[in-house]
Amino acid sequence: MNDHQRQTEFLKQCILYEGSKASQTLAERIRQLQHNERCVGHALWLMVHLGALALAGLAYLAVFMEDFPQNIPGFMTRFITQAFCVMGLSSLICVPVFLGLQMVYRKELAHRREDCRRLATNLLESRLARPQADGERQGSEGSRVDAA
Repeated sequence: MNDHQRQTEFLKQCILYEGSKASQTLAERIRQLQHNERCVGHALWLMVHLGALALAGLAYLAVFMEDFPQNIPGFMTRFITQAFCVMGLSSLICVPVFLGLQMVYRKELAHRREDCRRLATNLLESRLARPQADGERQGSEGSRVDAA
């Protein structure tokens, strides 16, 4: 689990203490975004490996077949060559699309994390006293010492 995932899990746990419908909706939206991002990551991994397999298959055919691009003998060899070309082309199309989709999900997740921080801060401020800045604390302590 990376740092962003740990922070997100902590924030989700914090906002669930509020118990409001908004916090439950936000936690569910974050869970859905994490799931979608994971699915896109798996699909991206699959497309990269599929492209590598297609490239390896075409390289194998190019090295071990005489007159590879011109004369492709037999139906099966032609079919295999076309299958490798289709796999390679589909992976070349899908990888940038999946990368873009993954960036969109990460950006949306960052916005939801910021909403979580805001909601957790409001929850802490409502349950605890508002924190004082260092200058305010020293000034108030100094005035008590002078008065004594």
